[in-house]
Amino acid sequence: MVLCTACASSNAQPTQAPSNAQPTQAPSNSQPTQVASNSQANQASSSPQAAQAPGASPVGAQAATSPVSVSAAAASPSSVASPPPVAAAAASTSASGGDLRTLVRQVAQQVRPAIVQITNLQQQQQQGVPGQIGGGAAVPAGVGSGVIYDSQGHILTNNHVIAGAQQLEVSLPDRRSFPAKLTGADPQTDLAVLQIEGDNLPVAQLGDSNQLQVGDWVVAIGNALALPGGPTVTQGVVSALNRTVQEPGDTPNTSGPFLFNAIQTDAPINPGNSGGALVNLENEVIGINTLVAGQAEPGVSAQGIGFAIAIATAKPIADQLVSTGRAVHPFLGVQYGPLTPAIAAQLSAGNVQNGAVIGAVQPGSPAATAGLQPRDIITAVDGQPLVAESSLAQMLSQHQPGDQVTLSVVRGGQLLQVQVTLGQAPS
Repeated sequence: MVLCTACASSNAQPTQAPSNAQPTQAPSNSQPTQVASNSQANQASSSPQAAQAPGASPVGAQAATSPVSVSAAAASPSSVASPPPVAAAAASTSASGGDLRTLVRQVAQQVRPAIVQITNLQQQQQQGVPGQIGGGAAVPAGVGSGVIYDSQGHILTNNHVIAGAQQLEVSLPDRRSFPAKLTGADPQTDLAVLQIEGDNLPVAQLGDSNQLQVGDWVVAIGNALALPGGPTVTQGVVSALNRTVQEPGDTPNTSGPFLFNAIQTDAPINPGNSGGALVNLENEVIGINTLVAGQAEPGVSAQGIGFAIAIATAKPIADQLVSTGRAVHPFLGVQYGPLTPAIAAQLSAGNVQNGAVIGAVQPGSPAATAGLQPRDIITAVDGQPLVAESSLAQMLSQHQPGDQVTLSVVRGGQLLQVQVTLGQAPS
């Protein structure tokens, strides 16, 4: 089986039982940063394929790069007469006090019991008979992680961990296993909520990811490689905030959903970690580990670059999934791509350098109703300029269906202001 990159290979032999409504893009010569998903293949025999960052090559569960731990806590200060002020980080303290080692231990003790292993069970296709599903028992197709976040047994995880499952099984660090019910999934944000029924379930507390700062210590907890003995704990720092990354698609050379406002960390994240927790030193889950950077072109590697969906993004989606079984997103109804210098010259864009070029308008969509046309260049939303191809989707994602937005549009060299009432994205 395949590790969800976090899903695990059958070679790991765990002892415990064991993306998509985003705007379609026109082909372009430039691509937003893409990273290898922590869980890509659902077929036991297939090698996961990841969409690539510029110059990147796919990273599979079998050949995932092993992020190098560059935790400052693990580094021994050089012997110098007067250590620089940053050396104090080695004795990092929180508001409650205590050295880093003690704080990480406390995080592991408090949060690790609520980090579960999720096994995606699917019936295998009959060999040599395309489209025919075998009649036997479902077998593990992937393994990932999840976080029990309330006393009702709700588990927050990634959509790509549970995609395609006929059955889902959840294993706790205390060796209990439960069948899980899918409460709801949202491919557009790569989030899903499961539920299990059991007594005395451990619960992880959710924190406020908006309070994070670059340089904060964090702990990643998940079922790396589905190793027996329970979740793996690693530590690192918040490397950057508010990253926009794009997941790979379900098939080779395709793109998945954009993830906005993601947390970048150097805490090692490995196959099996998808859906696991990124935790602050106050024992609060502030992110859902989702992606690792893919291996770069031969001779160059990307190390210590992982991404987590911020809890500020994940919790509202989880609330919708629990309440209605689905998440609601705004809908414009256009296919678009980035504005390149060649396209700008062809479309008489003048000095416009950034924008989203409409390739097609869906009939009957809010865009069609507002009069948007192919070859229009959207340069701003409510006066806020677009700075990259992903900006349009990101700006629209901050709205709700029914909201009215003003799009700045260049058409034939003229600047227009177009009012659009956003619709609801199809399921």
